[in-house]
Amino acid sequence: MEEYVIEARGLTKRFGDVAAVDRLDLAVRRGEIFGLLGPDGAGKTTTIRMLCAIMDPTEGTARVAGFDTVREPEKIKERIGYMPQQFSLYGDLTVLENLIFFADIFGVGRREREERIERLLAFSRLTEFQDRRAAHLSGGMQKKLALACTLIHRPEVIFLDEPTTGVDPVSRREFWDILTELHLEGVTLFVSTPYMDEAERCSRVALMFEGRVIVCDAPERIKELVEGDLLELRPDRLREATRLIETLPGVLEVQVYGDLLHVFVDSASARAPSLQAALERAGIGVHGLRQTRPRMEEAFISLIRKRLQR
Repeated sequence: MEEYVIEARGLTKRFGDVAAVDRLDLAVRRGEIFGLLGPDGAGKTTTIRMLCAIMDPTEGTARVAGFDTVREPEKIKERIGYMPQQFSLYGDLTVLENLIFFADIFGVGRREREERIERLLAFSRLTEFQDRRAAHLSGGMQKKLALACTLIHRPEVIFLDEPTTGVDPVSRREFWDILTELHLEGVTLFVSTPYMDEAERCSRVALMFEGRVIVCDAPERIKELVEGDLLELRPDRLREATRLIETLPGVLEVQVYGDLLHVFVDSASARAPSLQAALERAGIGVHGLRQTRPRMEEAFISLIRKRLQR
């Protein structure tokens, strides 16, 4: 029988007449990197706060590490780590002092604490900065310190709420390298993110929109849900080209990415020549027309559009 470390059934949270989370069903396997993907306001933070036993649901139930989030919240909090969007580091304390402080909060013994802090400093690449005040760290280093403080009591499940928002690309990659190491050690990671490229790193992803999960599966399988073949091109006169392409036979959907158009068609080999010809007849130049594979971003936009059209 498969072991689930996080289970939610009909989980709902209402604020007045607004359902921030609406009848959520989730089952997360032990050792997964599970991604909760969605735009701002989708309900990701509310979901995580309920699963961390910080907020009670209006309806439904959830169990984390075998315990009910409403009836046994303290047992859950002993076994999880939670890194909110705005982590409460103490800016006047050094890196080392912050780690000691959180070790004391979680009741980590002195001998064990020293060993764990030394390992976490090395693990987060902060050893040479241990005497620097947290307020003087870069944004990426603050995120790594926040993660180290979250790990001080060796949680079996870690919840991270948009952990790399506002961090530069290099620091984002370094942060995910650390998460990958935790994953290899068998830690269960539940990560919310608005970044589609981060979703590609997850074992499974739940796409969340307006409080509901649209689909939950492995990234590759989600991308396979998008209908048709994908053509990419860079046309002159982008708006005019978009309006024209949308009227052509076999075109299923058009998405705009900067100066590129991503066009979903029923058959790339059949439609690419006629698409190029139609644009040329209209006096619109075409550059770099090619077939490519959908990414999570295209899949997410396509699935949301279908949802809104129902």
